[in-house]
Amino acid sequence: MRDSTKKINVLLLGQGGREHALAWKISQSQLLGKLFVAPGNAGTIETGENFRLDLSDFNAIRDFVMEHHVNLVVVGPEDPLVKGIHDFFLNDPVLKSVPLIGPAADAARLEGSKDFAKAFMTKYKIPTAGYRTFDRESIKSAAAFLDSMKSPFVLKADGLAAGKGVLICNTKEEAMAELSLMIENRKFGSASDKVVIEEFLNGIELSVFVLTDGISYLLLPEAKDYKRIGEGDTGLNTGGMGSVSPVPFADKTFMDKVERRIIIPTIGGLKTEKLDYKGFIFFGLMNVSGDPYVIEYNVRMGDPEAEAVIPRIKSDLLELFIATAENRLAKGSIDIDNRYCISVFLVSEGYPGQYKKGAEITGYDEVHESLVFHAGTIKEESSGKIITNGGRVIAVSSFGRTMKEALETSYRNAARIQFRGKYYRRDIGKDLL
Repeated sequence: MRDSTKKINVLLLGQGGREHALAWKISQSQLLGKLFVAPGNAGTIETGENFRLDLSDFNAIRDFVMEHHVNLVVVGPEDPLVKGIHDFFLNDPVLKSVPLIGPAADAARLEGSKDFAKAFMTKYKIPTAGYRTFDRESIKSAAAFLDSMKSPFVLKADGLAAGKGVLICNTKEEAMAELSLMIENRKFGSASDKVVIEEFLNGIELSVFVLTDGISYLLLPEAKDYKRIGEGDTGLNTGGMGSVSPVPFADKTFMDKVERRIIIPTIGGLKTEKLDYKGFIFFGLMNVSGDPYVIEYNVRMGDPEAEAVIPRIKSDLLELFIATAENRLAKGSIDIDNRYCISVFLVSEGYPGQYKKGAEITGYDEVHESLVFHAGTIKEESSGKIITNGGRVIAVSSFGRTMKEALETSYRNAARIQFRGKYYRRDIGKDLL
């Protein structure tokens, strides 16, 4: 058991809006000694110290942890988890005593392999769309499988494809053409060496999150995100243009189904399979006529959902992470703010396609009653100016007693922040009003 009087030095890995939200929350803990964020962004500078680290260079991370006496590592993005950073820590004689929030590589396959995740759901009778997986050897048999299904068809690259590996095809001919591009032409690189074809579920999406120590779990606030670049959910998919929490249709009856049919069997399956899991599980769900189905698992907190969910957690998040590391979540509880929180993303012109970086961002001093979470930003060392450094630039998150009140506050402040080519959707949450 940890010495309760000792302050905790934390290393948070990542640089997006999710990481700024986590850093903002961790920095409020009375248990915190120092907070290091690697590589971080212009917002995380306000909560701790930024350091440039390559998240795929585990040896460099090891050296940093030792040099700065880090007591806990929190992994924001999925890539280091799928590549085995948790296992690297466990197998190192020095690092194995440093807790890491994020699953081992075998468990991270829930996100790293769509085929593994679907097989896991099937084995543990977790509701999901019907599917089959195809590779170069079996691609010719895909036509017969498509004949057995109703259109449209969903094609998913098996591996990580930066959120771009999911296609919806309206005809069998289109599906076969895309399947060939994915597998034979490696449209998504090695991520599409295998492709999952699954039935299309007609419903409304939402995201549900738990924090688990692999034995017990705590249910976090749910959220609904908005993926398309255009209003009315049109245009290309993005990393997320905004999020709403709570979700009005996710009432007690619905959430009881989610826990009973999805969360509890998932945690049970992890234990049965002896998969080492300490961290967030993100359940991407579809509400089909009142029944929840799993679209996908993610093995980390969502983004842009984090920017609406994390502010609603009133409990000490660092204390919950420590309880996770020490297998004490069964004795834990979580206090949630019952107000709405709505996050609106400001993005660079041209995103998710080609866009320019380096535009100065102004208007922070005019923001009132909203939280500003940085994503694609950097502080220029020579001038001290905050400039754009990515497609998704800033999330503006606001509380409200009603959804309408939270929306109005976020949009009022989104208009005050300025940078060249700024764009944001003006219909976040309006489908739920």
